[in-house]
Amino acid sequence: MENFAQLETEARNPNTLDLDALNTLQMVTILHAENTSVLAAVDAVLPEIAAAVEIVAARLEAGGRLFYVGAGTSGRLGVLDASECPPTFGVPRDMIQGIIAGGEPALTRSIENAEDSPEAGANALAEFGVTGGDIVIGIAASGRTPFVVGVLQAARKMGAATVAIANVSNPKIGQDAEIVIAAVTGAEPVTGSTRLKAGTAQKLILNLITTGAMVKLGKVYENLMVEVRASNEKLRDRAVRIVMEATGTERDPATRALTEAQGECKTAIVMLKCGVSAVEAERLLAQSKGNVRAALNADRTIRVE
Repeated sequence: MENFAQLETEARNPNTLDLDALNTLQMVTILHAENTSVLAAVDAVLPEIAAAVEIVAARLEAGGRLFYVGAGTSGRLGVLDASECPPTFGVPRDMIQGIIAGGEPALTRSIENAEDSPEAGANALAEFGVTGGDIVIGIAASGRTPFVVGVLQAARKMGAATVAIANVSNPKIGQDAEIVIAAVTGAEPVTGSTRLKAGTAQKLILNLITTGAMVKLGKVYENLMVEVRASNEKLRDRAVRIVMEATGTERDPATRALTEAQGECKTAIVMLKCGVSAVEAERLLAQSKGNVRAALNADRTIRVE
């Protein structure tokens, strides 16, 4: 049996030994103070995160898909991040997916023994139709979850790109990963409860990976979500405000441009900034691979010539 006691995430935290004896304000203060180490742990692995962003963006641009895989908290965070990308960045729902040990029921209730089978991890990849053109990111606070180990081993054999995210030094899941992101968050304030500091670090890292990849794929112009899907009243208003912010126009012309652009913020922005029709804006965007800044530069080049 593995010696779990040696894992940093299983150590006893000397700062919270009297946690149960504190008053409520003292308790939440000391719990929150422990979160300060999370940012330092993520700071230390920013080069590895940047490398992951590069490979994710490259695979997605080539038509591949991103799969997050984990168990328990790690799996739920992967599913959460994947589910938030379509409405935020307008990507297809199958482009970024989350796989959790135990399947969909594990999202809302604990199925802890589901993580113990590497074979189940390999089978999950087959069920989701993962191919060599995809990228698989395994997430495990302990760095040794068998389900995730099996997933990364199978992914590497089929030629898929692989990344490991863990919260311990020298994680086992890193053995089958091209990029290893080991954000060592140390002892949890409640011993072994990796939904705390480790989970917070994982959420930060997943945010950076998908946001960074989407920026590189042209889903963001300046710092605006120009591919937001306007599926409700709040998002329709946000789409208008995005066009207003990007072009410096008032609400009425922004709304008209969006209507002509059939709700596409990118097209409306190029229309207004370049003074062109929706058809011409779409052409400029198409030749610029959907990148607004590149489309605007292309229009300037045409005008100069």
